[in-house]
Amino acid sequence: MPQTLYQIDAFTARPLAGNPAAVCWLEQSCEDRWLQAVAAEMNLSETAFLWQEESRFRLRWFTPAVEVDLCGHATLAAAHFLWETGKAATDATIEFNTRSGVLTAVRINDRIELDFPIDEIEAGDPPTGLIAALGCKPIATGRNRRDVLVEVASEAELRSVAPDFRRLAEIRARGVIVTCRGDGENYEFLSRFFAPACGIDEDPVTGSAHCALVTYWAPKWKKQTLRAFQCSQRGGELEVTLDGDRAKLRGAAVTVLRGELDASW
Repeated sequence: MPQTLYQIDAFTARPLAGNPAAVCWLEQSCEDRWLQAVAAEMNLSETAFLWQEESRFRLRWFTPAVEVDLCGHATLAAAHFLWETGKAATDATIEFNTRSGVLTAVRINDRIELDFPIDEIEAGDPPTGLIAALGCKPIATGRNRRDVLVEVASEAELRSVAPDFRRLAEIRARGVIVTCRGDGENYEFLSRFFAPACGIDEDPVTGSAHCALVTYWAPKWKKQTLRAFQCSQRGGELEVTLDGDRAKLRGAAVTVLRGELDASW
């Protein structure tokens, strides 16, 4: 039976920018091998699979290579899909059952707000080979349980980073966040995110990375709500608030493709 399949650009208000995610609606759970095969076919940084699970929705995220524990842009896309298709009421708070616990999404004007767990960065030395693989000069480094973080001195240096992805894939981490301070007028910080070990050389906009970045930059700016820009080729912007042990991520989304997946296992 054909499955409903959308492609949605997340963390952007205009089509063909931000981070594209596929959202596939299922009537029930399917075999993991089929889910992974569909994600590989879509060949986007994430494909979200959704189905009804009592009063909530089950949500799983797959890159072309692996299933992941947390994904911001595909969650934003999933919420957008549910409201756009009428599977969730316009004023409803959406609750997702995920590998990272219950996550929620609400609509605030023209944006969607996600409630995610933070993933605090601890200062420390970089893994062996990381800086050589990135080819940059860090002014600070740290990591959390998923990712490694590298701070560089300027936006120009951030944009000029050109990693050796083969060497970067050898680093024992989900991904590598490279970040710098913003000017405070437009954005408090900027970032890029590389995850070749997960099949994604550079992710256009990474919501889950901002659950770490907000813990890093909020104390430096002495404010709880920060504006952020991920300066990949597509680019994307979001606002993130540090709220205790939670991060509130806000961004827009736009549908660019509606169709049916006619593929059975």
